[in-house]
Amino acid sequence: MELGCKRIEFGISIRLLHSPILCILLLLSACAGPSARFDSLAEDFGFTRHTVRGGAYSLALFTNHSFAGGGRLHLYLGGDGVPWVRGRWLSSDPTPGDAVGLRLMALDRMPSVYLGRPCYHGSGPADICDPVIWTQARYSQLVVESLYQAVRLLLAEGGYSELVLIGYSGGGALAMLLAPRFPEATTLATIAGNLDVDAWTSHHGYLPLDGSLNPTSLPRFAASLRQIHLIGMDDTNIPPWMSRSALQGQPAARIIEWPGIDHGCCWERVWPEILACIDSGCAQPEVPSVR
Repeated sequence: MELGCKRIEFGISIRLLHSPILCILLLLSACAGPSARFDSLAEDFGFTRHTVRGGAYSLALFTNHSFAGGGRLHLYLGGDGVPWVRGRWLSSDPTPGDAVGLRLMALDRMPSVYLGRPCYHGSGPADICDPVIWTQARYSQLVVESLYQAVRLLLAEGGYSELVLIGYSGGGALAMLLAPRFPEATTLATIAGNLDVDAWTSHHGYLPLDGSLNPTSLPRFAASLRQIHLIGMDDTNIPPWMSRSALQGQPAARIIEWPGIDHGCCWERVWPEILACIDSGCAQPEVPSVR
């Protein structure tokens, strides 16, 4: 099923669908899209959806019950979602379907927000939502600047003095690109982060992300910024060697490799321990197997 609802494949013959009502219901279900499913999951977790201005874009923002202002704010940035459908069609809704970042935030008791990217979560306007924003330019200066302005507003309006940046997959790239811009940032944590965009596209044979920034081009971060980078040892999307190589320019980075975890599976099992480590300032969490 193409997310734009132009192509629908249900795995059954259309000759079996004699009922016009059934056809309509299937079409409506198909067109609900990832944004609606993401909102439903956020509601199940008890999160509240807001919008926040990020430059020319209105970004979706999901907050937990602890989000009340003051102290430390945990900022979650999710994965790339579905920029392309089956690698062939431009997606009309790139919002993540498997919302790992949102699931991790559901385990967090600190004031936390999940910030959507420009044009994700049905957050138009359509006239400035060119698909290049979620394809070649998904980590572009435009996207980074939009997120930066939104976070700057959150910090100012909430009176937060500390910021913890948490990025999953492609959100890890954006967290890396944002971190040096915030003097309030005390911790940067990436989970299965795409930290070398060029190496990733080359490894998979994807088209280069010519409009994107690459975190490997960043200078060495200040020693005051604590870095924790989590790698799944079974991750074939972003293999461990790729992450280790990407972080060679950040000698203060702590790299933690978890056995029994791949790119999307099982991070919820270890995340509470990571959060406890972040909150307590521990040097490094223990690494038990999750097999």
